[in-house]
Amino acid sequence: MNLYDFKVKAQDGSEVDLSQYKGKVVVVINSATKCGFTPQYTPLQELYDECKEQGLEILDFPCNQFADQAPGDDEEIHAFCEGRFGITFPQFSKVDVNGENAIPLFKWLTENTKFEGFDGPMKLMLAPIVKKMDKDYKNNGNIKWNFTKFVIGKDGEIVARFEPTADMKNVRECVVSLLEK
Repeated sequence: MNLYDFKVKAQDGSEVDLSQYKGKVVVVINSATKCGFTPQYTPLQELYDECKEQGLEILDFPCNQFADQAPGDDEEIHAFCEGRFGITFPQFSKVDVNGENAIPLFKWLTENTKFEGFDGPMKLMLAPIVKKMDKDYKNNGNIKWNFTKFVIGKDGEIVARFEPTADMKNVRECVVSLLEK
């Protein structure tokens, strides 16, 4: 399996076949509008503006599974992201990314990547919160928090996983290197 084997729901409820992104570098994120990481929309949009013409797509999946930080319906979430951060990349219907109701795309992403730990100063704050939710969090691929990013290569295969605490410069470097191949 790869990215192109999945179908997801657009905000309007219609089905989107991810095979339309063949040959592109894709960043898949789970997001939330009321999260301390929400400002990551700014560097994500900057990356999209810079690299869209070279074949980058960012696919945004709002998720309310982490401290109820994505309240509202799809329209309200999109209006917030568009108005506050000017996002122009595709934003899909709100989903679950972990557990029995996780959509197949995120099941595939989490079953085929490992949690490599949190980085930077936020790890001191985030790790205890995550540990309360999942005592075995260090040993499974479940998504730990909002704004986990999965980078998919032009062949539809997973190349990298970046936790929300990862430096956005590292995400950018990964994407740019894949676009140059």
